[in-house]
Amino acid sequence: MKAVHWCQRVSTVPPLLLPMPKALKLSLLAISVLLIVFVFLGGFLPGGVRAGSDMSAYQQIEVYSEVLQHIQNDYVVTPNIPDVTTGALHGLLEGLDPDSSYLTPAEFKFYQAHKDESTAQIGARISKRYGYATVMSVIPGSPADKAGIVDGDVIDEIGDQSTRVMPLQMIRLLLDGPPGTTVSFSVIEPTSATPDAMKLTRTPAQYPPLHMDEFDNSSIVYLKPYDLSPNRVEEILAHLRQVQATGHQKILLDLRDITDGDMNSAVLLANAFLKSGTIATLQGQTYPKQTWVAEPKNFVTAAPLIVLVNHGTAGPAEVVAAALKENNRGELVGDRTFGSGSVQKQIPLPGGAVLFLSVAKYHAPDGEAIQDKAITPNVVVAANNNFGLLSPSAVGPVTKPTAPATSKPTPAPEPPAAQPDDQLNKALELLKQQKAA
Repeated sequence: MKAVHWCQRVSTVPPLLLPMPKALKLSLLAISVLLIVFVFLGGFLPGGVRAGSDMSAYQQIEVYSEVLQHIQNDYVVTPNIPDVTTGALHGLLEGLDPDSSYLTPAEFKFYQAHKDESTAQIGARISKRYGYATVMSVIPGSPADKAGIVDGDVIDEIGDQSTRVMPLQMIRLLLDGPPGTTVSFSVIEPTSATPDAMKLTRTPAQYPPLHMDEFDNSSIVYLKPYDLSPNRVEEILAHLRQVQATGHQKILLDLRDITDGDMNSAVLLANAFLKSGTIATLQGQTYPKQTWVAEPKNFVTAAPLIVLVNHGTAGPAEVVAAALKENNRGELVGDRTFGSGSVQKQIPLPGGAVLFLSVAKYHAPDGEAIQDKAITPNVVVAANNNFGLLSPSAVGPVTKPTAPATSKPTPAPEPPAAQPDDQLNKALELLKQQKAA
């Protein structure tokens, strides 16, 4: 396949991805769009108008018609109904949860035409928070990592288009692409209001190998996976069996900045520490409920355990953290997790539009949806910066790259002093106080 430069691809982006009309129009028409969705999609919003309630579907249509008539006849200018309705539908689906999206016929056609090209990436995992494209985690050693992008950064624009009006699927599609091609975008740090322009070359995703270390005279085994794929979890289980064989070691499992993984493998990892108890449930309004319960045959070790989590802990890693916390198997130390875990259904609509609708969510053993509440550690310890360190090795502060100076060269600055990892140190402190099994 011939490599396609991102700028060339952007030129083919359908016009409906461009910023929508003024916010005032969106506000006026949002109510009418809500009524349409209630009628034709069955009122799936929480607390929505449903069959048997005071307002029937026919009454909803009547109200919609009257509102629409007033907007068309009395609004300050003649509104562009199709464009504004599309913008309101984007906002409506996004308001349900970060993974639900509405794609217009043009957007979905573009999505299908280019999704198979997305074999390389910048290495940043993206979701949406409050309508903004937010970095969940960054793959160590990836282009995003080398550029200084960290958890909590916001992707403001891709090319010259605001991500605020893009469905999440389109944001991910535009950031990914063929290996060796480049993508231009802007990033806003949580502590800054000024976007940093970046241009990165996409590379195939490659996670570092499982990191293992020992502390406190080898009495504490530190395990840091960077994903929870089946092969990675098997590696972890092999190390846990070695720990169990020694009978005198403790486990520090670092799940910080882990977003990717396989949910069944996450269940196996949690089960390795649990003889019994609920690990997770998956359920939705019409989705068959599925419950994972710890099986004795998959139990591996009763060694004392502490788990590190942070804002970059998401998805399968959150399932593991929630299961261990709620079953009182080990303490969680660090920051509140990201909150991610749902199943999407692709629903075709008339005319070629598509809904990516969340139809089920993963729930912690206490019954709370992980995506709605995230996971709060037993021991909250803020990171030294806005992200959790990826290994016990101390690193200097992360800064965004700047343009090279045009003035006369200056002496190279001294390397920054190493920063302590407060979360890691607190976890080690707590583990040292526990007696080996």
